[in-house]
Amino acid sequence: MKIRIKFSKFGVMRFIGHLDMMRYFQKAMRRADIDIAYSEGFSPHQIMSFAAPLGTGLTSDGEYLDIEVHSVKSSEEARKALNEVMADGVTVTEFKLLPEGTKNAMSSVAAADYLVFFKDPSKNPFGGGILAAEEAEEAVEAEAKDPESESPLSKAIYGFLNSQEQICITKQTKKSEKVMDLKPLIYDLKAVEERGSNAALHSDKGLSVNVDLNPNQSLNMNTNRNPNAGWNPNLNPNLNLNLNMNLNLNLNLNLNRNPAFFLKLCTGSTDNVKPELVLQAFFDYCRKQGICSYEFHPLEVQIHRLEVYTRNDKGTFVPLGAMGQEITTGSCM
Repeated sequence: MKIRIKFSKFGVMRFIGHLDMMRYFQKAMRRADIDIAYSEGFSPHQIMSFAAPLGTGLTSDGEYLDIEVHSVKSSEEARKALNEVMADGVTVTEFKLLPEGTKNAMSSVAAADYLVFFKDPSKNPFGGGILAAEEAEEAVEAEAKDPESESPLSKAIYGFLNSQEQICITKQTKKSEKVMDLKPLIYDLKAVEERGSNAALHSDKGLSVNVDLNPNQSLNMNTNRNPNAGWNPNLNPNLNLNLNMNLNLNLNLNLNRNPAFFLKLCTGSTDNVKPELVLQAFFDYCRKQGICSYEFHPLEVQIHRLEVYTRNDKGTFVPLGAMGQEITTGSCM
């Protein structure tokens, strides 16, 4: 039986490379007691394949791998078992049974969605920086009154896509360089408002809270404790803890407005387009047109993969997870 697993990758785990992630999941399968199938031969290994390897430093909500199993628990039980042995930064979100004859994830990939934003909003040439709460509220109201209004970034993207017959770039391969036209490989590119753009890094919700402590605060701790007992109050009923603190909390709420890029790009073994290539071409265009003078640096942006797609029988993009179905029975042989 073939199983398709979807997982997210975030936090410090974004620095773990693809080969290490493979070894990580091999160990996770054993620890979670998944009845995974092994290849035959002198050196058997788990039958496992990943859809589209994620670059080091990238985060994702849409990573997939396929495995083969002899028997399986319900989807809910399997997800729970795997997540109990996962390190912080990896979460299994789907565990689905694939129909017979379904192509493996690696050969099925056709496209992927990405969200790309500047780690430091002040370096975003199309950004508004940090808006105070009052300014942010006014901006949101203005957008609501005129939703059709285009931002400078939206206008630049429109020109980038429509004023050029071709978007040619030089792609560096392992052995050589090749010139390719990006235009037919960009299925969608638009500006989005990424508020709290460090969400994929730190789970920030876009509100920054500054807490100022009063320099005159006092911290008094008076304890009467049994020298033979530990610090656990439950073990020492004679422990008296008195805390006197005078705090002056100044909460300054700011809304981080950081215009970002949403991209749907061709992905796969034949034509695999990375978001960095598209953004490099976009900012080269902006400099030539005098829109901005920013020179693109890949390390200044965070790339977050949202979803990976395949094509169904009608040629429509569907998430890789949509090819499978939830397992509701307690056990399937």
